[in-house]
Amino acid sequence: MKKSDIRVGVLRIEGTNCEQESYDAFKRLGANPEFVHLKQLLHIDCDKDEKRDVFDYQCLMIPGGFSAGDYIRAGAIFAARIKSKLGKDLEEFVKQEYPILGVCNGFQVLTELGLLPGLDVVMKSIPDACLSINDSNRFECRPTLLKHENNGKCVFTRRIPKGDIRLIPSAHAEGKLLFPLDEQELYLKKLDENDQIVFRYVNPDGEYAGYPWNPNGSIFNIAGVCNYIGNVFGMMPHPERVFYRFQHPDWTRSEFSNNVGDGRAVFESVLDYVCKKF
Repeated sequence: MKKSDIRVGVLRIEGTNCEQESYDAFKRLGANPEFVHLKQLLHIDCDKDEKRDVFDYQCLMIPGGFSAGDYIRAGAIFAARIKSKLGKDLEEFVKQEYPILGVCNGFQVLTELGLLPGLDVVMKSIPDACLSINDSNRFECRPTLLKHENNGKCVFTRRIPKGDIRLIPSAHAEGKLLFPLDEQELYLKKLDENDQIVFRYVNPDGEYAGYPWNPNGSIFNIAGVCNYIGNVFGMMPHPERVFYRFQHPDWTRSEFSNNVGDGRAVFESVLDYVCKKF
């Protein structure tokens, strides 16, 4: 499949606010993204020619923001609306190995859907993880350094060498990844064995560190995970915000030979995957 033939559905409802940057990241690389309101997939309050199907796309992305005001829990309402009528379609989409990306609020939605952490099944009926309130009890908006931990399972980071450290900004109030308290060690062990840990927060020396380098207190410094297949990926920091090198906060203080930002490889990797797979 050619890049220009890859249709990417960038989902949105009231409160999503990072869809433009997400759309632009795919568009700049030659793909064919489209803004898709959830109502278009649910076939409500839209004209016939506006109706869409999950399988109209080869990749789906749930962008950041504050969907439905983040009432109840961050991402919970967006996830409930999706699951009510599209759960089976989404499950089949993943089984057919089409990719889904969730960034920030999108990661929260994927967790609420039961698609992540996705240790051994595609979708859990009841979520077995959550993204809780930051330890600081406030919204954290700061540059964060992420170490790539994946060995190649995650289709969204195959262009990033293992051990590479990337500057990708965070902006969230609920980014602390948690598992059932009495089973956290078991979950971490399974994630590690399955090669599902993708990014972890580090300090400038590349060491796993606490606040402010880990902006939320996430267990094991986890910033992003994929499912056991590797085609569903959620991360709290925003790769779409550092597509270009000049979007980095230190760009005027460092020399660079090209204008490639640290987040661009996430989008390049998944487009490579879709081109080869389908």
